[in-house]
Amino acid sequence: MTKIALRLVTALLLAPLVALGADDLPKLKPNVLLIVSEDNGPQLGCYGDAYARTPNLDRLASEGVRFNRAFVPQAGCSQSRASFLTGLYPHQHGQIGLATWGYRLYREDTPNIPRNLKAAGYRTGIIGKLHVNPESAFTYDTVEIPNGNFSRKHLADYARHAEAFFKGGDQPFFLHINYPDAHDPFLAQVDGLPKNPLVGKDVKALPYFGIDPPELRQLVADYYNCMSRLDSLVGDLLSALERSGTTDNTIVIYMGDHGPDLLRGKRSCYEGGTHIPLLIRWPGKAKPQVCDELVSTIDLMPTVLAACGAPAVPGLPGMTLQPLLTNESVNWRTHLFTEFHTHAAAANFFPQRALRSDRYKLIENLLPDEANPDMEKIDKEFPFVAAAVAAAPEQVRAAYQLQQKPPRYELYDLKTDPFEFHNLAASSDHAAVLDDMKQRLQTEREQTHDPLLNPDNLTRLKAEVYAVNRKAEGKQLTWGYPDYFFGKEPVISAKPAKKKKKQR
Repeated sequence: MTKIALRLVTALLLAPLVALGADDLPKLKPNVLLIVSEDNGPQLGCYGDAYARTPNLDRLASEGVRFNRAFVPQAGCSQSRASFLTGLYPHQHGQIGLATWGYRLYREDTPNIPRNLKAAGYRTGIIGKLHVNPESAFTYDTVEIPNGNFSRKHLADYARHAEAFFKGGDQPFFLHINYPDAHDPFLAQVDGLPKNPLVGKDVKALPYFGIDPPELRQLVADYYNCMSRLDSLVGDLLSALERSGTTDNTIVIYMGDHGPDLLRGKRSCYEGGTHIPLLIRWPGKAKPQVCDELVSTIDLMPTVLAACGAPAVPGLPGMTLQPLLTNESVNWRTHLFTEFHTHAAAANFFPQRALRSDRYKLIENLLPDEANPDMEKIDKEFPFVAAAVAAAPEQVRAAYQLQQKPPRYELYDLKTDPFEFHNLAASSDHAAVLDDMKQRLQTEREQTHDPLLNPDNLTRLKAEVYAVNRKAEGKQLTWGYPDYFFGKEPVISAKPAKKKKKQR
C-alpha cells in the first residue's frame, strides 16, 4: 500500500471509537437535530431573497448563527451527504458519485457522526434518505421513510416520526432528518402547501443564470414553492421539538445539501452549486449573529463531536465552528476547497478542483478543452436556454460557451463578478493572483492526498465511468477505484456484486 493510502487509512479511517454507556455521560449532554433539504442554495428570506417565503427558517436564523458563506465540498447529493457525515472531502471518503449508481465509501469502517455519537452513548435516528454506500457504515438506531420521496407522499409523517423519536428515550439524541424539497420535480403544491403558490410572473430567475425567459421563471416560481413547503414542514418539526420539552438542550442545524438543479448550479464548482444555507441554533451557547467566515460542511463533524463530548477523530480537514458560534477571536481559514467528479456516470463525468478565497475563485478542470457532457443534459432538459443565451449580453454568452468546453483554469473576481461570468485566467493583470491560487490549490490537493493527482488514476477512472451506460449496471457494479486509487488492484472489478441492499 502506498504512503498516501497508509496515511489516509490510519489517520482518517481507523480512528479509535470510545464506547460509553449512558450512565457515563454528564447530565444534559446536548441533543442534535440535523435538518437537511434538497437541491437549494440560500434562497431564504433571512438571506435577503425577495421571493422566498420562509418565516420558520427565518425565525431559526434570528435565534442562532446564520452563515453567509457556507459551502459543500461537492455539489451532488450522495457526495455532499457523505462529506458532512464523515468530515472528509469526496476524494478522501470515496463517495465520488451517486449511491444509486453504486459509488461508495472506500471503507465501511469510516468514522461518521451517527457511528461516533452512538459509541458515545447517543440514540441515533434518520428520517428520509441516507443516499450513501454502504448503508451499514451508518449505525442509526431508528430509520424511517428510507427513500427520497420525490413524489412528496405523506409529508406530515416527517414531523410525526420525529416527535416519536424525541420522546423515545432518556439518552441524548442525534436525529438526522432529510426533506425531499426542493429536489425536482418542482411541485407547485402538495397537501395544500404552499397555500398560495407563486407563478412565473411573480418572480425573476436567479441572477447567476444570466438569463430570464418566461419558461425559466415558471420553473423558478415552483422552486420557490418547494422552498415555502419545506419551510412549513420545518415549522412542524420545530413545534414537535418544542412539545417534547427538549428545545433548550438541542442544537438545531439546518443546511441545504447543494445548490438548485437548474443552471450553473448542481454538478458544478460554481457558487450556484456549492453555496448553501447554514443555520445553527444552540440555546445558551451560540450567540445570535451573522457570520461571514468561509465555512464548509466538512466542519460539521468535528463541531458536533466536540459539542457532544465525543472523542475527536484525528486528521479531519475541517475545523470546529465553536469559536464562530460564540463570536470569539480565531485564526480562521482564508481559502476554501471544493471539487467535482461525476454524478451518475459518463453523462456527468467532468472532474474539477476549486479554491475560493475572500475575493477570488479558481477552478481547475482536469479534462481541459474536452466537452462537458453535463451541458448536453441541460440542453435536453431546458430546450429554451439556447435561444435565451443567444439573446443575452456578451459576457453571459461567453460564460455558457466556456462551460461547454472549459479551459484548464477559470479565475473569477467575486467582488466585481459575483456570478462568475468573466474568466480572468488569461488576464495579465491577474497573473500573480492566478499563480498564487494555483499553488494554493496544488498544496491543498497534496495535503489531502487527492488520488487524481496521479494522471493514471484519472485516465483509469474515466474509462471505468464511461464503461457504465445505465443506472442498473452501476448499482450492481463493484467499482474498482476504491482500490486502484491507492495502488491496489481490486479483487473484483467491473463485475456485478452478488447482493446489494436497496438504496435509501
